[in-house]
Amino acid sequence: MSRKIQIAIDGPASAGKSTVAKILAQKLNYIYCDTGAMYRALTLSALNEKVNLSDEVALMNLLNATKITFRQLDDGQHVYLNDQDVTQEIRQNNVTNSVSEVSSFKEVRKEMVKRQQDFCYSDCIVMDGRDIGTVVLPNADIKIFLEASVEERAERRFKENQAKGIPTDFETLKMEIKNRDHYDSTRENSPLIQAEDAILVDTTGLNIEQVVKKIEFIINKKTLA
Repeated sequence: MSRKIQIAIDGPASAGKSTVAKILAQKLNYIYCDTGAMYRALTLSALNEKVNLSDEVALMNLLNATKITFRQLDDGQHVYLNDQDVTQEIRQNNVTNSVSEVSSFKEVRKEMVKRQQDFCYSDCIVMDGRDIGTVVLPNADIKIFLEASVEERAERRFKENQAKGIPTDFETLKMEIKNRDHYDSTRENSPLIQAEDAILVDTTGLNIEQVVKKIEFIINKKTLA
């Protein structure tokens, strides 16, 4: 396929965006960009450097001095912060509970969007996040909005954390996801909303393979039309 295809996948926390996007990118042989990992990397850096998470100027100074890159290795995509592998560190609870605040600032998002859009110039891409179809790739060929019940999303994150050895209380996790949904959907800059031309895919009760098949059907229908 000579035309550069852009696939945007949005949705709330633990809707399955990153997992689905990674599988689709591998199947389609597209580049994958995990935008959430970029905000998580900045959040981790701010926590490590003891930068005030409410200080947009301080966060921008840090971001401008920060390099965030991805590498595809045998066990999947790894995230690097100034050439240091932080793939596991950015999934810790302290980062998860702080990333919404860091990602809410206009100038931070503006710089991140610029970096994300730079990924799209060279090849076909699958990108996931919370404002991909509305802000980052508004002209994407295919836009998907994933959703699932809070209960199911909490269950997924709980199992992920258990597998990674991250101590987690289920009820606390469920409340954190509810709070993050509210924060992400009501923030002033680039709130989480479904793009008008995005296709809604409810993943409640579906496993990853079933979700991927649903989206593959949508992609085939769109690209062959």
